[in-house]
Amino acid sequence: VMINLNQKKSIAGGIIALLIATSCCWLPFIIIALGGASGWMAFSDGLEQYSGLFMLIGFSFLAYAGYLFWKKRKSGLMKNEVILDSVITCPECNFQSKEEMPTNACQYFFECSNCKKVLKPNKGDCCVYCSFGTVPCPPIQLDQNCC
Repeated sequence: VMINLNQKKSIAGGIIALLIATSCCWLPFIIIALGGASGWMAFSDGLEQYSGLFMLIGFSFLAYAGYLFWKKRKSGLMKNEVILDSVITCPECNFQSKEEMPTNACQYFFECSNCKKVLKPNKGDCCVYCSFGTVPCPPIQLDQNCC
């Protein structure tokens, strides 16, 4: 199961929050080891009063990342098959044609077989299937980044 961008952000946010929350324990040791000044020690001591809040934030981020991972895994186990057929409707003439989507590349252009208009994806969409098809492209179905 692949980890998407939101899961990566949640995991990174959780790790950062936990590092800040526990800085009262490890930061003084590093500062002393490096011969640091007492000003940094006071800064670290000041963070200690917020450690509970930082831990709550950290655990929240990690819990959210776990939820996203569980949700992705559950949906992947239940829906392990990608729909490859999509009906594209031409916005110019409303002609519909059933097409098989490629699995190894995005289709940026599609020529309507009725009016010969070349379709391009709408702004914000990755391919013609996401813009004009009844089914989004395989990467979007799998909740992955499109080409």
